[in-house]
Amino acid sequence: MDYLEYYDLKEHPFSNVVDSRFYYSNRQQSDALIKLRYAVDTRKGLAVVIGGIGTGKTTLARRFLEELDENTYEAALLVVVHSTVSSEWLFKKFAIQLGVKDLKEDKVELLTQIYKRLYEINDEGKKAIVMIDEVQMLNSKEIMEEFRGLLNMEVSEGKMLNFVFFGLPELEDVLSLDEPLKQRVAIKIRLKAFSEEDAKDYINYRLKVAGCNKAIFAEEAIRRIYQYTQGIPRRINTVCDNALLEGYLFKANLIDSETIKAVAVDLGLDPSVK
Repeated sequence: MDYLEYYDLKEHPFSNVVDSRFYYSNRQQSDALIKLRYAVDTRKGLAVVIGGIGTGKTTLARRFLEELDENTYEAALLVVVHSTVSSEWLFKKFAIQLGVKDLKEDKVELLTQIYKRLYEINDEGKKAIVMIDEVQMLNSKEIMEEFRGLLNMEVSEGKMLNFVFFGLPELEDVLSLDEPLKQRVAIKIRLKAFSEEDAKDYINYRLKVAGCNKAIFAEEAIRRIYQYTQGIPRRINTVCDNALLEGYLFKANLIDSETIKAVAVDLGLDPSVK
């Protein structure tokens, strides 16, 4: 037996793996999606989403990608995994995701292929969108200038290629490496941590999706979860997952605030414990 069986859950409710079934939509998330859709539908060119660690940027990116009808949008999501990315590497990734065949090695020829593909997408009546997560890792003036160059491609309706950047607050500094690019940001969204009410709704929503049909966390326990996590979704997931395990080990039918405190101490989230 594990805590799933003990608490009569069908699956783990607080995994940090992005799963659209567990997507929680509050006012902030729904407003962000509306703004992003506006940016791409009106071909603004560049939209930016900025948020601290664990505030849900990647979750929002995946949700937005899922909502884009493939008959209307040619869309792709690229995640930057290291900081040594070259502009050539980026262009190849863009080309592959936009459907370019038989990639050229020469940078100028590759750019020509990308341009031709963008014209094809436009002629098909679609909008081209490239979303990039963890853009703050592209700390290069050259790459920022290359983005600006791609944004120069226009038709009468607007930009031929729409970028949506997702990143940590340091993304502001990276954009500043090329002031003309920074000035082209048409939409900027800042993701904040949950309020206490949103945190409570988030916890209950994920439990419900996982098959929960009874109270598992006491009200005071949820308040403590909010205090220790400061409303950051990834931290909430980690604390709740550990709390369910602790509750199972101690055969607690209702997880109380003391269990949350013990978990917070173990995770290094209790400032009173050095």
